[in-house]
Amino acid sequence: MAHALSLGVALSAHTPQRSSPSPSSSSSSRSSSKPLKLAKRNLRSNGPDTARRRGPVSPSHNIQKLNSEVSPHRAVSAVRLMRIELGGAFADLLNERGKGSGDNEMGYVERTLGFRTRELDDRDLRLVTDVVGGTIRWRRFLDHLIVCLCHDQRTFRSMETLLLQILRIGIYEIVKLDMPPYAVVDENVRLAKVALRPGAGNMVNGILRELVRLKESDALPLPKLEGDDRAQARALATLYSHPVWMVRRWTKYFGREEAIKLMVWNNSEPSYSLRANTGKGITRADLVKQLDMLEVPYELSLNLEDFFRVKTGMQIIIQAGLLKDGTCAVQDESAGLVVSLLDPQPSDCIIDCCAAPGGKTLFMASRLSGQGMISAIDVNEGRLRILQETAKVHQVDGVITAVHADLRSFSGNNSLRANKVLLDAPCSGLGVLSKRADLRWNKSLEDLEELKELQNELLDAASRLVKPGGILVYSTCSIDPEENEERVTAFLLRHPEFCIDPADKYVPREFVTERGFYLSNPVKHSLDGAFAARLLRAL
Repeated sequence: MAHALSLGVALSAHTPQRSSPSPSSSSSSRSSSKPLKLAKRNLRSNGPDTARRRGPVSPSHNIQKLNSEVSPHRAVSAVRLMRIELGGAFADLLNERGKGSGDNEMGYVERTLGFRTRELDDRDLRLVTDVVGGTIRWRRFLDHLIVCLCHDQRTFRSMETLLLQILRIGIYEIVKLDMPPYAVVDENVRLAKVALRPGAGNMVNGILRELVRLKESDALPLPKLEGDDRAQARALATLYSHPVWMVRRWTKYFGREEAIKLMVWNNSEPSYSLRANTGKGITRADLVKQLDMLEVPYELSLNLEDFFRVKTGMQIIIQAGLLKDGTCAVQDESAGLVVSLLDPQPSDCIIDCCAAPGGKTLFMASRLSGQGMISAIDVNEGRLRILQETAKVHQVDGVITAVHADLRSFSGNNSLRANKVLLDAPCSGLGVLSKRADLRWNKSLEDLEELKELQNELLDAASRLVKPGGILVYSTCSIDPEENEERVTAFLLRHPEFCIDPADKYVPREFVTERGFYLSNPVKHSLDGAFAARLLRAL
């Protein structure tokens, strides 16, 4: 849960130095250092330790509680980005509180900076979502520009967290959102001066004005694609703002052209899918009527009967209470197709092995039409409790039994067996990077190796729960072959009693691989990336 950060933690002198992206030696940098030298002198004029030791002004300082001159969406975005970087918040504002989320965010601004701005309106909320998500996605690219404009990596590494967020916001708004540049400069300078001190505002002014000059003369210091494979991977990682290891991995598996398309998709504004809650008796026609009344544009899914694609208007849907009252759920079609692959039918007894937070569990339950049972197993008791509460709202709690257990020990010490078993395994999430803006920066190659071992263990455990002649579906929200096809291949070698049951009988053929697996490709299908294998146990 997001929590308020103490002012001392937020921007203290003990904040660890960040690693700085090294500008490519081949970058075309024609910028002048005069604005930055002047800004640094102004920054130092506040005292020898001011630049690093002073955090946001606390409420005890003589600052008005309400500051109507500071841009609301920039103040909220800067504080939220700071909290995300320090581990105290998640990256998006897609929650069921609607307008209440704006009140919560402004509360964090007041506790952190010592003042409030005017209240966030709907446009401000949309801007916060856009700026926060975009700034996180483009972080590596933005930091590259900051380092180039500072002409000094030490300045970047020692930069206090809030000042860095203000600079990132300003550069993102100018370079990626094409907002009026001098208005962006003025607004972010004002925020830095009020939230930090005049010298910080002068530094923001110098850096952003130099950026505007370079952009207008088409001379941004961008890395060039030259040198060996490693150098080119570093340049691509900066240009498309992804970790270098991901670029190298995707280039290896998919080729450079597909890797670039994938990164472009990950950096695009995400669209969401809604599922009409048939478990509560809500039909596609019912949800169409509701969306039309709210004037929310949508597209009917071509792949699933009860799904809709929504590009804009999610805040309207949230504020109308359609998620809170269980009329519909946010669920990507790629996840819905995994449920189609399992093919739940009324009277089925199903085991969902890693069930929480329960999106697939709830969809399966709605397909049972009140007949049958799903045993929802999860090791996380808190997330399992959320699943149970949501099941009541969706009116499918009568067919769901929650089981708090570690699947690996549970399967060996319990007699529960089923004809249909779903293992939606913990994974890297590399298929959902467009929605999970911060995820790319929180994963490493080492994490992938650990996950593969866990996936092997969970597959072995889940297989023990499948009755002879039954079905095991293994799924991930990853596009990485080592988490997907390779895990299934290794499993089949260990368990010759299982074989692949081709997916083409259950999902559209365009999603079926040569080996009969289900695969959703973000670039090809414009959905989240996902994988699933339907495995049949011998009689």
